Amino acid sequence: MKLLLDQNLSFRMLQQLLPAYPGSFQVEAVGLDHSDDIAVWKYAKDNGFTLLTKDSDFHELTVLHGSPPKVIWLKCGNKPNWYVTALLIRHRDEVAAFLADPESGCLEIY
Repeated sequence: MKLLLDQNLSFRMLQQLLPAYPGSFQVEAVGLDHSDDIAVWKYAKDNGFTLLTKDSDFHELTVLHGSPPKVIWLKCGNKPNWYVTALLIRHRDEVAAFLADPESGCLEIY
């Protein structure tokens, strides 16, 4: 369950997320911090990542192109890193079920 955190999510969350989501990275760590959404989308698809974002852009790409990659769209507003991290850990089982469902392309978490 490796996640690729969008630019709007801090790399500082990774330390707490890695036990629940091993293999996760933030876009800056893979050299995509100044890339457009299509480049990030392609990287996630080519490397087996699930995109994690607060923006609607990747949801729209999922609607247009389907998945992979799958998208987790955080709809919790502007919350601190600890809140987002706790939210993802709390929803880990829901994320696992979403990733196992071949029909699902986007999971919204509130």
